[in-house]
Parts: sequence; C-alpha cells; structure tokens
Amino acid sequence: MDLDITQLRSLIEMLTELDVAEFEHESEGRRVKVVRGARVAVGGPAFYAPSGGAAAPGPSPAAAAAPAVDDGSVDVTSPFVGTFYRSPSPDAPAFVEIGTVIRPGQTLCIVEAMKLMNEIEAEFSGTILEIYAQNGKAVEFGQKLFKIKKA
Repeated sequence: MDLDITQLRSLIEMLTELDVAEFEHESEGRRVKVVRGARVAVGGPAFYAPSGGAAAPGPSPAAAAAPAVDDGSVDVTSPFVGTFYRSPSPDAPAFVEIGTVIRPGQTLCIVEAMKLMNEIEAEFSGTILEIYAQNGKAVEFGQKLFKIKKA
C-alpha cells in the first residue's frame, strides 16, 4: 500500500467522518497506522481528529488538574511532551492572560506534539492566576502550564 500525502490526508478525513479512533493496515511489508490525537479538556478528556497531516501519536492522557489548594486554585499540567503556544498564530493575541476570566470549553493554549496542534481547554469557570510555561518553549508531561482560581 503506497500512500502519498494526499491519500493519507483523505484517509484521515474519512476516519474522522466515520469517528474511527484508530486504523492500521499492513500490505506487502508496508504498515500504515493512524491514531487520532486527543483534544484535551482540563479536568477531563474530549477527543477530536487532527485536521490533516501525518499520522498521530497514540492516545494521550487528559490534562491533569492537581487537587485544589486551600486558596481554591488548580494547577493545569501538560498532558504530554510538546511545544507550548499561547496563541493560535504568532501574530494573534494570546488565548488567555493573567486575570482572564475563563469559562468551560474555552481554549487556554495549544500544545504541539508531533506536528499536531492540541488545544487545551478549560472544563470549569475561573480566573487565570499564573502562566508558568513560556510561549514557543518545550513542555514536559505533567509540567505546570497555568494556575487557575476556580469560580
């Protein structure tokens, strides 16, 4: 099975439309495996398909929200290794700033892993108290990204 990039994109789009989380095919010594990446919601997972490109890594664990501290704040950590981005493009404003009031489903940042842009979303309302990660810098699994005071 020889796939060019156009065929691979078509395959990924078809798997997305059919809501297939994982696909693997082997023929004549060539193996193709596509695993849809995770769109991570703080406090719980929500899944999406990549918008095209190369095969995705295996399913990633959801972003961990550390237990609430006495002041009612929660640390949002990175669900995987990747590059942290505060905005959707270099010339766009940041998704959030210190003091931003957030709501469930609001995008906090993007963590790029293997050329897939994974949006990290808030699952609860609150206020951004701190932004730990630096824009465009690598983050590790479990590294603190934000401190949020729950509403």
